[in-house]
Amino acid sequence: MREQLATDRIVVVSQDAHRFASARHTHRQAQLIYAISGVVSVTTASGTWVVPPSRAVWVPAGIEHKTKSYATVQFRALLIDPAEVEDLPNACAVVEVTPLLRELILRLATLAETPRDADFGGAVTRLLLLELSFLPVEPLNLPTPQHTQLARFCEWMQSDPARAIALDAAADALHMSRSSFVRLFRRETNLSFAHWRQQARLLHALSLLAQGQSILQVALACGYDSPSAFSAMFRRSLGKSPSEYFANSAHD
Repeated sequence: MREQLATDRIVVVSQDAHRFASARHTHRQAQLIYAISGVVSVTTASGTWVVPPSRAVWVPAGIEHKTKSYATVQFRALLIDPAEVEDLPNACAVVEVTPLLRELILRLATLAETPRDADFGGAVTRLLLLELSFLPVEPLNLPTPQHTQLARFCEWMQSDPARAIALDAAADALHMSRSSFVRLFRRETNLSFAHWRQQARLLHALSLLAQGQSILQVALACGYDSPSAFSAMFRRSLGKSPSEYFANSAHD
């Protein structure tokens, strides 16, 4: 992983590799995490974001996180001085990567290789910050409960997304009534149990699709009986079929 100064207030982090994974860490700067190609996940204490090239993740300064890629990836991250981002979110968020934002990220990466005058770099930075468009986190985010037992249970479900478990069985596993479990799950994740489990499967599917697995393989790995059932869920969640989503993700 390579870090280079693009302007006096932005550092570009570059990584082109088959796979990479970082340990948990923090930055004194805010960070915009983006993959030119491939899929990257970002995990914090509050949840996990899995983003393709049509999206990026905003991580405010000082938030502990780890990043991971799936299969081959071209990874770029911008470390941005907090003085530049006073009016931007202080929690992690998904960012829409418009064609203009993509070109601005790439231009800052180029400036790290071949610096130009400070005024030019400053103008690119200001335009980039204006172009950031923050999306609702739900489609690509999986919340992590703070409740210790529930967090362990959710981690267990994530370890095998194809595993089928009914709501009553989940409540029994935590020695709770059905109604108590439902209330706890909603309070901790802001999602229903069924919706959270679907989100876990969707994010797992994104990582498998990025590795080149077939729709059939991904459907079975995520607990769906058929590719058509899986594709219908994917389209409802992200507005496109899996093949359309990855074919167009860099150009939306």
